Amino acid sequence: MNKKDSKITHIDLFAGPGGICTGFKSAGIKTVLAVEYIDTCCETYSANHPGVNVLCKDIRDVTDKQIRDNLKKMGLAGVDIVSGGFPCETFSTAGSKSRIYNDHRNYLYKEAIRIADAANAKILLLENVPAFISKRIEKGSDIRVLDLLLEDLKSRGFKYVDYDVLNAADYGVPQKRSRFILMASKKIPISKGMFNWGKISKRVTVNEAISDLPLIGPNSSSEKYSSKAKNKYQTVIRDPSFWGETSRQAQLTYHVSPKHRPGTLERLSMIRAGEGLKDLFDRLGNKKVKELQAKRVLPARWYIQRNQRLHGNGQSHTVTSHCSEEIVHPTLNRGPSLREAARLQSFPDHYDFKGGPFLAPHIYKTQDKYEQIGDAVPPLLARHLGISIVKILESVK
Repeated sequence: MNKKDSKITHIDLFAGPGGICTGFKSAGIKTVLAVEYIDTCCETYSANHPGVNVLCKDIRDVTDKQIRDNLKKMGLAGVDIVSGGFPCETFSTAGSKSRIYNDHRNYLYKEAIRIADAANAKILLLENVPAFISKRIEKGSDIRVLDLLLEDLKSRGFKYVDYDVLNAADYGVPQKRSRFILMASKKIPISKGMFNWGKISKRVTVNEAISDLPLIGPNSSSEKYSSKAKNKYQTVIRDPSFWGETSRQAQLTYHVSPKHRPGTLERLSMIRAGEGLKDLFDRLGNKKVKELQAKRVLPARWYIQRNQRLHGNGQSHTVTSHCSEEIVHPTLNRGPSLREAARLQSFPDHYDFKGGPFLAPHIYKTQDKYEQIGDAVPPLLARHLGISIVKILESVK
């Protein structure tokens, strides 16, 4: 399919900074409308996808009429795909807030189904964390949120539904990131085999992902590559045309490392490859831990995901919105630069993270640049899903 002349159309819900749109564009799919609540994500999305009409508002306030009117202005009676990576905070296994049973975000998938129905979508794609599969509607209940989702799909006429858990590392992303993927259609038969094909034979490592980036220290930055692309992954990440961007230039952006205070730098220097903060606490013993806590080298308590040094010859663990604190460079005593985090998520190097500061306290209505990257769907995973959907749609023509 010619990416310039794509006739497969897409509405992007819970759009974030544009991970799905970026991957879909590379797969030859045209995103025509996006809905996103976080203003900083809207800034980033619009900067990188200026041809997409972004509705920066709460999805619950977007009416069916607005959807239809927007499509009508583009001469469309409907779209081929509606996607929704609905919020996953309450489904995650990380943190005490993961078990809030009455949180309204548990049911925002309903808005994706509603809009897919209003837009006459041929296929609905939903994405979330694997824990969504086991999430209960309330403590002690046998009923899962997934059961309600499947019932809601059926009531809206989505006859064909299937889901699976995919690991992004199996599709070229240098990160072990498992995601719940559901596809549904009113008329097109859907099965797991339609969207879990094409696993790569050899996973991309952290070193393969970032070895062409300058080895900058803490509190540093660089705008020049340290070498030519050394492998296929680096070539793809550097090449705007692969991503359907004919007017963009290959360039290194946002290779800026976090600012660390001296005590943090000392702590990171003590963490070995494959270790995290908990391992350091265990290895040092109580007396040494208390001594370093008094010097503000170690925090008052450890967190299981904090300060994990990456193995260069393996894949990164999941890049989250807290990745600046959770990930340590394989060889340098610092957290990941913004571009390194983006590389681990498979965002192309030209991608411009406009909205928000680099780091900020986590506030619901504002996301800093690390949060945007960590919460996004990896574009290469989205590309794989996009290619899968193109194959499905073309098979029924």
